[in-house]
Amino acid sequence: MGWKIRTGIGQDSHRFLPPESSKPCVIAGIIFDGVPGFNANSDGDIVFHAICNAITSVTGVLILGDVADDLCLRDGITDSEVYLKEAMKTLNKQKVSHVAVTIEGKKPKFKSHLLQMRTNIARVMGLEISQVGITATSGEGLTDFGCGDGVQCFAIITTEEGHGS
Repeated sequence: MGWKIRTGIGQDSHRFLPPESSKPCVIAGIIFDGVPGFNANSDGDIVFHAICNAITSVTGVLILGDVADDLCLRDGITDSEVYLKEAMKTLNKQKVSHVAVTIEGKKPKFKSHLLQMRTNIARVMGLEISQVGITATSGEGLTDFGCGDGVQCFAIITTEEGHGS
């Protein structure tokens, strides 16, 4: 048996709630102060959601449409870290070799948080920090995200299965 390498891509985006909302803004497991939370059933963590969608594109198991909805609506679990851990279980013999994330949004400011975001992703996915890459852009006002109405995230994962897996 040879190596099986797969690549998955996922996207997620959410609009911000009104500024008077008390819901925290959670991105890659970090709470960003001074920014309203996302209009979402869960915490709306766009990074963890995009990675879940990338895993779905590898496995075909609908995490955000089925598994997370059940956890959220049936059990009241709104922590997207739980959804990502459930998504990881669906990989079976596939091992994640790398995850790349890019975020677009005028706010919050990400630069000083990128290392902690990478650390959180690696921890939740059981990876080394060197297996996680993350970039962020303000969007230069070209989209709703770049104008500050919400945040968008894309994630790509590479998985492999082979000898020793």
